[in-house]
Amino acid sequence: MANVKRLTKELKDLNTKPIPGVEVSPKDDNIMVWHGHVEGPATSPYKGGKFHFTVTFPSDYPFKPPEIVFITKIYHPGFNEEGHICLPLLKDEWKPATSMHTVLTKVQDKLGKPSPDDPFDTDVAAILKNDEPKFTATAKEWTKKYAS
Repeated sequence: MANVKRLTKELKDLNTKPIPGVEVSPKDDNIMVWHGHVEGPATSPYKGGKFHFTVTFPSDYPFKPPEIVFITKIYHPGFNEEGHICLPLLKDEWKPATSMHTVLTKVQDKLGKPSPDDPFDTDVAAILKNDEPKFTATAKEWTKKYAS
């Protein structure tokens, strides 16, 4: 299977050129499902948190994007309560040539830069837009409670 070869190369590349604060590995030796975590960037309300996620690759990867779901609860406008992330790269902007290094870097960027624009959780986005101190305090509280 070509996707197994591709995923093996992707993992090797991530081990050779790691992304600081991001780790992934196959779950239960299944190359089609990865477990990983991303550390909350120091310049964000998620600082000090370790956010766990799974990456599930479809059988027709790389022609279809992987699905990334955060297991760790997170207070962020770009994530819904099921842990799905709103990232165009994983939807309509997906290209088969996109590397997992790029995907995971974008996930880390999204985590560190909460934005009320194009939200997955409109309630959280509204709080970020209208009461940033409340948003920041809640994000820090959730990080401490769920991601430490």
